[in-house]
Amino acid sequence: MELRPLGATGLRISPLGLGTVKFGRNQGVKYPQSFELPSDREALALLERAWELGINLLDTAPAYGESEERLGRLLRQCRRDWVIVTKVGEEFSEGASHFDFSAAATRASVERSLRRLGAEALDAVLIHSSGDDLAILEREAVLPTLLDLKQVGLVRTVGMSSKTVAGGLRAVDCCDVLMVTYNLAQREELPVIRAAGATGKGVLIKKGLLSGHLEGTTASDPVRASLELIYAEPGVSSVVVGTLNPAHLRANAAAVESVLGR
Repeated sequence: MELRPLGATGLRISPLGLGTVKFGRNQGVKYPQSFELPSDREALALLERAWELGINLLDTAPAYGESEERLGRLLRQCRRDWVIVTKVGEEFSEGASHFDFSAAATRASVERSLRRLGAEALDAVLIHSSGDDLAILEREAVLPTLLDLKQVGLVRTVGMSSKTVAGGLRAVDCCDVLMVTYNLAQREELPVIRAAGATGKGVLIKKGLLSGHLEGTTASDPVRASLELIYAEPGVSSVVVGTLNPAHLRANAAAVESVLGR
């Protein structure tokens, strides 16, 4: 795949990213089928396949259970020039999410991610919203703390995985990267995508394939229809899709290349 700029960050990423929530968490998720966490061998094989298909973007988070820790261990065996997106603000334990956007929690989370991923600096750190985007950005210490960590070189790019249009538009003003929901059934955040694109901010799409619930759509080829919708927006850099199935990964990559005309 031809790499795309992630806004004005200087990072170049594949138009398809691999989400890794399924590497570390199978509780409290909304996928259509239950699943077992993969073995290290299976996860490593999937990473190798992703790289062979031209994917260089990996998405993880502390809220994804063991995902960060496993990625760090696996990537020592699969050394490539990956671009890794992680997050702060949300933890998942004992079957529930817990949110903390304080300065202390933000610093501790970034330092832990650096250790887990074996990195000297994190490519991109997004605020993992609880849903109250505006309050998080305007009243909590998480954004100023991330900007401080960016200033000292521990974080290269700061952003938000937002959940509201108002919060996403506010994040366009103060962040480098936005991660928004956009798919055949949920198009409310299109103004955020367009505002970000107009100001040179990076845009990542989450839930682009409806987290595996495409059977409820009317499109004859829902994967292609989803990708055509997403890539019709010039501000979009990449869509992040999670899977443990190498065949699904290969099919998604082929669909991306077909839609983009390569």
